[in-house]
Parts: sequence; C-alpha cells; structure tokens
Amino acid sequence: MAPSSPAPDDLLFAFVEGRLLIREVDGEPSVPAAGLAPGLFQSDASLIRVATVDGRGVWAGAVDPAAELGAELTPVGLRSLFGRLPDHLMAAAGRSSQLVDWYLGHAFCGRCGTPTVVSPSETARVCPSCGALHFPRVTPAVIMVVERDDQLLLAHSARFPTSFYSALAGFVEPGETLEQAVAREVMEEVGIELADLRYFGSQSWPFPSQLMVGFFASYKAGEIRLQEDEITDARWFSPNDLPELPGPFSIARRLIEDFLNRQTA
Repeated sequence: MAPSSPAPDDLLFAFVEGRLLIREVDGEPSVPAAGLAPGLFQSDASLIRVATVDGRGVWAGAVDPAAELGAELTPVGLRSLFGRLPDHLMAAAGRSSQLVDWYLGHAFCGRCGTPTVVSPSETARVCPSCGALHFPRVTPAVIMVVERDDQLLLAHSARFPTSFYSALAGFVEPGETLEQAVAREVMEEVGIELADLRYFGSQSWPFPSQLMVGFFASYKAGEIRLQEDEITDARWFSPNDLPELPGPFSIARRLIEDFLNRQTA
C-alpha cells in the first residue's frame, strides 16, 4: 500500500501561487526534502503523492501564501528552472504543478457544486453527491515547423515576453484531429496552405496543463498574411540567417534544431 504521508527524505514540490519552493545550495537550486520543510502544510491530507524518483517518494501541494517559509526556501517560477534542475526533476516538477492545479481547481463538483473528495483508487476527485469523477485536465496543443526548400517559417507572437521567434502553435479544438488543427492554425495565423504533414514528438508543458504535439509540414501555397491579434511578425528564415530562438528545453527548439541538422547533413 502506498504511504499516506511523506518520509523525511522524500522530495517535496511545494507551490506558492504557482511558484515552486526551492533551496539554493552553492548557488544551484535543489528540491527540498520533506523533513527540511516542516510546518508548510496544515496536514498531510493536503499533499498529493506524485511518483517515485531515484528511490524517493515525490509529494506535491499548495502552500498558503501567508505561511512562514523560512530563510532557506525561495519561490521560483518553473520556466526559470529549465536547464538548472536535472531533466527528471523538471519532469516531476511539471507533473506536480499540474496535479496541484487540478487538486485546487476541482475542490467542488462542476456538475452540482458539492465539495469533492480524493479517490482512493485513481488520480481523480469524486463527487459524493452525484458521483461525477474529475480527472486532471490535459489540454492538447499542436506546434509545427513549416519547411520551404532550405527555409523554415518562424513567427513572433504578441504573447512572447522577448523578441525571439518560434514555431507556430495552437490549441486543438473540439472535434478536430491533430492534423486538422495544424492545418487550421497555420492558415489562420499566417495564411499558408500545407502539405506532407509529419509527426515529430511531444512534450508535457505545465503552463498550466498542456501536451505539446510537434509536427513538420511542407509549404504548399500562399503568401504570409498575419493574424495581427496573435502574430506580430512571421518570416522565412535560412539556417545562416536565424533570429533569436526559444530555449533549448522546449519542443519548439528541438523542432528547429532537427530541421537545421537535416540541412547540414
């Protein structure tokens, strides 16, 4: 039977208003052990058992913003930890973040309004009144690099905090296949018609609960026509004339690197 409370050596992914509490050790971030962060939670009942990493249990929970954090713990945004925490801990942090978001967001049944309880047998919250099950939400999104000869299409979104360019992306709508979503998003955002769609890979993206599914596509027809409320600029780029690119931790960068590697092979 799985333990109902963390052991002192278990890893604790504790979030304050969406930011992860970390310890700085010799200038490097680390995830605190449960025994080093006593008193953060009123009871273990508010903790979620997430997984096991390196033989240690992984627990997650939301901390009251008014709680006393202590001098050793600092809240940090997950994005800033990419490349600073090992990949397997970043994966655990992403899963923990999504589970905490689900736990808080489904405290009441969306069907009848009754307070829900955690299922003892699966990752779900159960309504004791109407029986509805509320599972963690995963929102599928597509991300794609469009190729034309030795060029690739990159765009700058109005939502980007800096001047980098990235692959086009968008959410899958109800009733769509992934392939239909790719074609629709590219047509809507830049007015380009596609051919020869190829699957690349996927990445969990916990901001807050997306699954990014990556594709390559070939240019078929059309001229760039911007959806100006979404895209501020889009251009065809050659490998020797690239703009600022997204970080190496992202599937967008992996798509771009794959294209560049094929051009130089």
